[in-house]
Amino acid sequence: MFADELKTLRRLGVRHVLLQILNFVSVLASGLMIWKGLGLITNTESPIVVVLSGSMEPAFYRGDLLFLTNLPDQRYRTGDITVYKIPGADIPIVHRVLETHDFVSDKNGRVAASPLLEKQLLLTKGDNNHIDDIELYQGLDWLERKHIVGTVRGFLPYVGYVTIAMNDFPQLKYALLGGLGLLALIQRE
Repeated sequence: MFADELKTLRRLGVRHVLLQILNFVSVLASGLMIWKGLGLITNTESPIVVVLSGSMEPAFYRGDLLFLTNLPDQRYRTGDITVYKIPGADIPIVHRVLETHDFVSDKNGRVAASPLLEKQLLLTKGDNNHIDDIELYQGLDWLERKHIVGTVRGFLPYVGYVTIAMNDFPQLKYALLGGLGLLALIQRE
C-alpha cells in the first residue's frame, strides 16, 4: 500500500528527510507564534473559540467560530456576549451578560478615581436557556473580570465543525496528523 512512498523516502536520503522534518516543525512553530501573537494583540488567552453547544441559538449555532477580544480599558455591559471560564472547568462557555453590578467605592468609602478600578460583577445566561448561569459557576455567586476570556467581536458560521469532528472522533485527528506528517516527509520541494 505504501511501498511506492517508502521507496521514494529511501531514495531521498537522510539529509533530505531531515530537511523535510525541519520544514514541518517550522510550519508548526509559525502557527503557534501566530496564535500567541493574536493572543497578545487581543489580550486574551484564546482569541478564537468554537461554539460547542446550542445554548446561544439563534445568535450562534454549534460549530460557529468566534473571534474574541478582552480590552483591559473596557467595562462589560448588559447584552455583551462573553466567553468565560470557571476555575476547575476545562471548557469555556459562551453566554450573554444578563446583569452587571458596579461598585463605586473602595473599602475606605472613597469613590474610585477611574471606573476601571471599580469591581464589576456579572451574571450571564445562554439565549436558548430558560435560567441564568449561577448553577454553572460552581459555587461562585457572580463572575468577575478574571473569569472572562473575552468578548465576541465576530464569527464565521459552521467553520468550527472540523474541531468538533476531531474531538468527537479522535481517530480522525490522528489520521489527519499522520497524513500531514507523511506528506511533509515525501514532498520533494
